[in-house]
Amino acid sequence: MKLRIKFTKSGVMVFIGHLDMMRYFQKAMRRADIDIAYSQGFNPHQIMSFALPLGVGVYSDGEYLDIEANSITSSEDMCKRLNEVMVDGVTIESVKLLADNAKNAMSLVAAADYIVSFREGHAPESFSMKKFLEFCEQDSILVTKQTKKNTREIDLKSYMYEVREDKDGIYMKIGAGSANNIKPDLIFQAYEEYTGISMDEFALKVKRLDLYADLGEEDTHKFVSLEALGEDFYE
Repeated sequence: MKLRIKFTKSGVMVFIGHLDMMRYFQKAMRRADIDIAYSQGFNPHQIMSFALPLGVGVYSDGEYLDIEANSITSSEDMCKRLNEVMVDGVTIESVKLLADNAKNAMSLVAAADYIVSFREGHAPESFSMKKFLEFCEQDSILVTKQTKKNTREIDLKSYMYEVREDKDGIYMKIGAGSANNIKPDLIFQAYEEYTGISMDEFALKVKRLDLYADLGEEDTHKFVSLEALGEDFYE
């Protein structure tokens, strides 16, 4: 049986990297007595995958972990058992049952939304919300994106689905996933070049709100939260 676990990450846990989070959840599954399935072969390991690794220092209200289980109880019970073994800074929000033929979260991620603000005392004096939104409204925003293998020029505008002012900062829904992973930092780097202003390396405070699959067809987007693709289950 396939399960999708949604969790939040805050406090000191935002400084824990992806590999350490994987190890942490492997131990948490055993402590919570989750009947997780293991791979076959000489070196069996828990069948577990994360939707999209979170950068160090980034807060999140919507992280996802897919697992396979041999047996289940109920959404409420498994959520409770996991939260009983979580450390401060990690909270399990839901446990959902997926269809047997469901794709894993990692392959589905197409977008993410964020709230971006400046850390106290780090906002550039010359920063203007009006100017930033004008920058985002351009027809094209060309940047050079560095990947592990090469560099390539991309048009950020193609992956900036929504950007607006929010009471907590700047809300943005942008491309995410293995193919077109755009981070808020890249948008602000382009803004720095556009305006000539300079920001501190750690000026931005970033919180990821949720991750989305795109169920639209051709050029029509229909973003659906990964959580909504699963269902609650009962004993």
